[in-house]
Amino acid sequence: MTGPALFRPSPEWSDRLAVLAGGASHTYGELEAQSRLWARHLLADAGAADLDGARVGFLMEPGFEYVVTQWAIWRVGGIAVPLCPDHPAPEIDYVIDDADCAALLGAGETGRRIEGPARERGIPFHDVSNTGQGASVSDGPDPDPLPPVGPDRPAMILYTSGTTGRPKGVVTTHGQIEAHIRSLLDAWRWERDDRILHVLPLHHTHGVVNALCCPLSAGAAVEFGGPFDPAVAWERLASGDITVFMAVPTVYAKLLRAWDAADGSTRRRWSRGAGALRLMVSGSAALPVRAFERWEEVTGHRLLERYGMTEIGMGLSNPYDGERRPGTVGQPLPGVGLRLVRPATGRVLAEGVEAFEPGESGEIRIRGPMVFSEYWRRPEETAAAFADGWFLTGDEAVLEDGYYRLLGRRSVDILKSGGYKISAVEIEELLRTHPDVRDCAVVGIPDDDWGERVAAALVPEPGAAPRPDALPERLDPWVRERLARYKVPRAWLCVADLPRNAMGKVRKPAVQALFDAPAPPS
Repeated sequence: MTGPALFRPSPEWSDRLAVLAGGASHTYGELEAQSRLWARHLLADAGAADLDGARVGFLMEPGFEYVVTQWAIWRVGGIAVPLCPDHPAPEIDYVIDDADCAALLGAGETGRRIEGPARERGIPFHDVSNTGQGASVSDGPDPDPLPPVGPDRPAMILYTSGTTGRPKGVVTTHGQIEAHIRSLLDAWRWERDDRILHVLPLHHTHGVVNALCCPLSAGAAVEFGGPFDPAVAWERLASGDITVFMAVPTVYAKLLRAWDAADGSTRRRWSRGAGALRLMVSGSAALPVRAFERWEEVTGHRLLERYGMTEIGMGLSNPYDGERRPGTVGQPLPGVGLRLVRPATGRVLAEGVEAFEPGESGEIRIRGPMVFSEYWRRPEETAAAFADGWFLTGDEAVLEDGYYRLLGRRSVDILKSGGYKISAVEIEELLRTHPDVRDCAVVGIPDDDWGERVAAALVPEPGAAPRPDALPERLDPWVRERLARYKVPRAWLCVADLPRNAMGKVRKPAVQALFDAPAPPS
């Protein structure tokens, strides 16, 4: 699909709408022709018939130029390295250098940020601004054919979110991306008449594969929403044009707050319009049960929550048809092998949807044709990430009545205090049900006696606490009535917001650092 099909769409699709961005519409014919022209431009600049795995970094806002650039790189055997517009210069420089990019492409003011870095490194910079205003698929006979690109060729390097350490480049081949796409086309019933409102970053598998490659593989349309504005997003969701929406929990939280702030007639219009979509998905971070329930109240939709990561694409999903259980990530997707394993002993606790030791939690391990090839130039870390062909996700889960429930990252969300193993996610879910808590993050902080102390950083609802220590004082007895004593936070902190990465995932090490920081003056 990626090598032979994704960027060689059916001739029947030539006049079909492919991409909408910035008020402009582009067909599959334009996309195919423009990517072919830029592919030849890349080959001419390199003086080669095949980029043969050269890394090509690109920086631009989501839109038509992004898709053309991605397809052009793939068509000539290059490895696409998408850069994040929201990242500061040092983080962009890190990716350019770590991937050892041979060329950089950019569009608009955003793209010109990497023109200087290209010059400093002595590598070419290409401005792809205004792509789409030239060739069409019918411009004339095709010149020399482009190089063959097979499924085993590396296609892309996405960098891990870096929530627990320095980002690593995750290398996936065309065949692995194709397997990822095929699994989701089947599971989520993509059709050519779909149109997705795309509001996700395009340096992450959720935005790149789930919300971009999948619809374009089905002949559907991708509408880029521009800088996220909750009211604008609601209007598009209510327009009747959109059939699919995918977002992270922080986006759904912002949409709910905008709905609460709207007048009655606007609320009714938004709810009625959004209720007509066929699919709404949440992922990339745990969706609070309260948010799941509230979204269903507002739109009638039970959000489809799924589980994936950069290294595996998507691994589990609640069903398209059937029960979607809040607080769970469902069952293995088509083609995905899954085991729960007790790492200390290697004992298999569950496989697929069969529990061998019901109620026991373990590490999720994944294998299948969509699992990544390697961490870029990190052979030792690549080897350590696998055991007997299974990828070690580092995520703890339990299989309950055929559905998997995540307990969190073993490195930061599974706390060990006084001999007990504690799920930070369980405590966070409880705290978010309190009416005075807008959001929270639970971490472990070092303790000489307990090993780790349970610590909770709270984002209060506006007006909930007249002074910083009032909310913890109120919460402590409330939590003690609902959790075992060893799970009750021993340290509390109120903050205006939680530190997050570009996908909205809380950066737990940064939360831990908040407890080491000196208290602000009173």
